[in-house]
Amino acid sequence: MALKVALQMDPIGGVNINADSTFRIALEAQARGHSLFFYTPDKLAFIEGRVMARGFPITLRRELGNHVSYGAEAEVDLSTFDVVWLRQDPPFDMGYITTTHLLDMIHPKTLVVNDPFWVRNYPEKLLVLRFADLTPPTAIARDLATIRAFKARHGDIILKPLYGNGGAGVFRLDENDRNLASLHEMFSAISREPVIVQKFIPAVAKGDKRVILVNGEPVGAINRVPQAGETRSNMHAGGRPEQVGLTQRDLEICAAIGPTLREHGQIFVGIDIIGDYLTEINVTSPTGIQELERFDGINTAAKIWEVIEAKRA
Repeated sequence: MALKVALQMDPIGGVNINADSTFRIALEAQARGHSLFFYTPDKLAFIEGRVMARGFPITLRRELGNHVSYGAEAEVDLSTFDVVWLRQDPPFDMGYITTTHLLDMIHPKTLVVNDPFWVRNYPEKLLVLRFADLTPPTAIARDLATIRAFKARHGDIILKPLYGNGGAGVFRLDENDRNLASLHEMFSAISREPVIVQKFIPAVAKGDKRVILVNGEPVGAINRVPQAGETRSNMHAGGRPEQVGLTQRDLEICAAIGPTLREHGQIFVGIDIIGDYLTEINVTSPTGIQELERFDGINTAAKIWEVIEAKRA
C-alpha cells in the first residue's frame, strides 16, 4: 500500500539526521514505498474552502550534508493526501494552534498524526494534569501569591513556562532562593500565560526518562542525564542520552495513560518520568526514537507506520 504523505515540519534541510525523529519517520515511510511531500507551517493556508500547502516532493537519504533532494515546488490540496504529519516544533503558540484548526478540516479523511484536535486540547504540560495521582505536586497559576503559597508548602520547586519546550526557561528554586518575585515579573512581562510549578524531584540527578509510546503502548525508553551542576536533562539543554530499561512503575504509568492516548488519536507520544513520577506527556513533536533504536535496536518508526497503515487500510 503506497501512501501519499505530507510532512508539516521545520526546515528539513537543517535537521540532524542522526537525532531527528521526523527524519527517521520519513525515511522509514520512504523505505516502505510511500511518497513524501514537505512544507513548513507558514506555507499552510485555507483558500476558498480547501486546505492547501506550498512545498516540495522530497527524497531522503542517510548521508550527512546530502540528506534531502527536492522536486519542483508545488501547491497541493492536503485533502488529496493519505497522511499529514503535524511535526513542527513548539512553542505552542497561536500560530501552532491555528495550524491544528486548519488540519482539523481534513482529518480524519486525511489522517493527521497526531490528531490535531487533541494536540490542541492536550498540550504536554496540561494533559498530564488529568493524571494527578501519577505526578509530583503541581500548580498552574499566574498569581504570585498562589505560587508563593505552593513554594511555602513544598520548599524546593521547579518553575517553567507553561508552553515552553526543550528545557528553555526552566528554573529550580530551592528553600533558600530569593528570586521568585523577580522571575514572576520576568515571565509576566514576556506573556500573559500562567506558569507551571512542580515540587522538585531529586531523582532527576540520575536522569529524566523518556518513554516512547505508539498507539498507547510503550515500546522502550531512553534516559537523559543532566550535565554536572545542571537541573535540566533535555537533550536540547545538553542532557546526555543513555540506555535504560522500563521499570514496573513505568509500565503502570503507561497502562494508566495509554487508553486516553489511543482513544484520542495520539499515535506517537513521548512521556517524561523522573523517579516514580510522570512529569510531561509530549504529543506535539516528541523525540528520542533514533537514540532508542541505537541503544536497543527498536525500530519505533516501523511500529508507527504499521499503526498508520492499518488505519489507512
